[in-house]
Amino acid sequence: MDLTNSNFVLEYWEQIESGALVVSKRIRILYKKLADDISNPTTPYIFDIDKATRPIIFIEKYLKHSKGKWAGKPVILELWEKALIQAIFGFVHIDSDKRKYTKAILFVARKNGKSLIASCIALFMLTKDGEGGAECFSIATKKDQAKIVWLEAKRMIKKSPALNKRLRCLVGEIHYDEKESIFRPLGSDSDTLDGLNPSFVCVDELHAIKDKNIVDVMYDGMSTREQPLFLETTTMGTIRENIFDIEYEYATQVIDSYESNTTDFVDEHLISFVYELDNRSEWTDEKCWAKANPGLATIKDLNVLRDKVERAKKRPTDVSNLLCKDFNIRENSSESWLTFEQANNENLFDARELKPKYGIGGVDLSDTTDLTAAKVIFMVPNDDRLYCISMYWIAADLLEARVKEDKIPYDVWHKKGYLRLSEGNSVHPKYITEWFQEIVSEYGIYLPWIGYDGWSAKYWVEEMKGYFGKESMIPIRQGKQTLSSPMKSLGVLFDAHKVVYNNNPLDKWNFCNVSVDLDLKNGAIQPHKGSNRRKRIDGFACLLDGFVVLEEKRNDYLNMI
Repeated sequence: MDLTNSNFVLEYWEQIESGALVVSKRIRILYKKLADDISNPTTPYIFDIDKATRPIIFIEKYLKHSKGKWAGKPVILELWEKALIQAIFGFVHIDSDKRKYTKAILFVARKNGKSLIASCIALFMLTKDGEGGAECFSIATKKDQAKIVWLEAKRMIKKSPALNKRLRCLVGEIHYDEKESIFRPLGSDSDTLDGLNPSFVCVDELHAIKDKNIVDVMYDGMSTREQPLFLETTTMGTIRENIFDIEYEYATQVIDSYESNTTDFVDEHLISFVYELDNRSEWTDEKCWAKANPGLATIKDLNVLRDKVERAKKRPTDVSNLLCKDFNIRENSSESWLTFEQANNENLFDARELKPKYGIGGVDLSDTTDLTAAKVIFMVPNDDRLYCISMYWIAADLLEARVKEDKIPYDVWHKKGYLRLSEGNSVHPKYITEWFQEIVSEYGIYLPWIGYDGWSAKYWVEEMKGYFGKESMIPIRQGKQTLSSPMKSLGVLFDAHKVVYNNNPLDKWNFCNVSVDLDLKNGAIQPHKGSNRRKRIDGFACLLDGFVVLEEKRNDYLNMI
C-alpha cells in the first residue's frame, strides 16, 4: 500500500461518520475537530501529510513484532493507529514548521497494543525525528515498570537488521551514536532526575503512577526542546487520588470544549484519544465494546472478552475489574460504596440564578490530619435535585507534607478555590463560621438548621448559635441507627444523578472514597474511610450530616421553599 499521500485521519473520520465504525463519544468529537482543522484550517497550523506519514513509514518498514503469534513479522498498523499517529505528528505551524501537539494521551482498554504503539513512537523519536542529541525516556514510579516500553523497543531493534546495525542496546540504555541520542527507562527511584533535557518522554500505564513529581520534572525538563513530545498511554485505574484523575479530567474537558465551542479549556498543544464506553450499562452490549477496544477482534481476542463478560454476569465481584480494565470505565476499589459513575455528576449550577431562599448546613470538623469540610445543601421549587455548595480547609503548615506524602493534589485544589488554608497546624473552626456567613451574604440563603457531629467543639457550637439562632445547630449522632436510612436515601439520589455539586473535584474524590460499614444482621449501614489512610470522606460526612437534618425536617423545609 502506498502510504505517501494517504490521509488516515480523514479516512478514519469518514468511517466514523458513516457508522461503519463504533467509537466513543469523545473519539467522535476529536476526529470531527481534526477533520475540520484539515479541511478548513483557521489557525496558524496546517496539516503536513509528509510529516504525518513519516512515522508510519518508519514503523512499517523497519519494525517487527517481538513476541506472540506475530513474532518476527512486520508491524502493520491498523487504521485507528495510523490516524492517531498522523494526528500527533501531522499538524505543524505554518511559519516555524514545528509540531502543534507536544503532549498526547491515549486512554484505551487493555490488550489493544498501547505499549507497542508507545515503543514504536519512541524508536521513531530516537532515530528519525531529526533531533540531534535526542534524550528519550520511558518513566514510571518504579524503574522495572518503566522498562516495559523500553524492553519492547529493545526487542524490536534485535528483530530489525537495519536498526540492529545502527543502535547499541546496553543493559540500561539504547544508544544511537550517529546522532548522540539515547533512550533510557527511569523511575522515581532512579538516582537522580536532575540535568535531564528530554526530547521524548513516554509514561506507560499512567494510572499506576504514584509519584506526580517524576511526571512534573520530566515535563518541565522538555521546555528547552523546540518540538518535544510527551506521550501518556494508560487504561483506567481504581486509584482516584493519583495523577491519573487530574490528567483524565483535563483531557476530557479539552475534548468536550471542542463540541461546546467554549474557550475555558483551550489547549492547542494537547491531543487526547479517549477510547471508553459512553455509559456503564453498555458493558453487556457487544455492539458497544469497540468503543473502548479499537483493536477488538484483531489485536484483542473477541472470544476471550466474551468469556470474561459472561463470567462477570454470573460473578458480580468480577464486574468492577472488567469495567475498569476492559471497558475503560473508571471504577473505585471494590470496598467503595459508590461506583465512579454513580458519584460523577458534571452538571453545573449558579446559585444566584436558582435563588434558593433556604438551605441546610452540614459540617465535619477535623483533627490534625483530616480535612475540615462544610456544605450548604438546598432544593428549589418543582425540582427534585439536591444542590450542594462546598468548601474545604486544611492546615497551612501541613499542606506541603500532605501533598508530598499522600500524593493528593491539595495544592492544585487550593489554587482553584476548592480548598482554603488555615494558619498553623490545625483548622480553626472560626473559618467555618465565616464561610457560612459568606454564603448568607453572597447568595441570600437563610440557614435555619446546620447539622454537625455531636463531638464538635462546644465553644464553636455556641458561636454558631450566636450568628444563626439558638435552634439552628442540630447535633447528629454518628452511628448506624441515625445514619443508615438517610445514607440509603442519599445513595438513591446519587444513582439517579440528582446530587448536583458543580463538578467539584474534591467532592467527587471524597464521595468515591466512601466505604460502607454494614451490619449483616439488619442491613444497617454507615460510612467509613476504608483501609487507605490517605483517603478522606469528610466531604461526604458533612453532606450526610446536612442530609440527616433535611430528612428530619423535610416537611418544614419543603413548606419554606
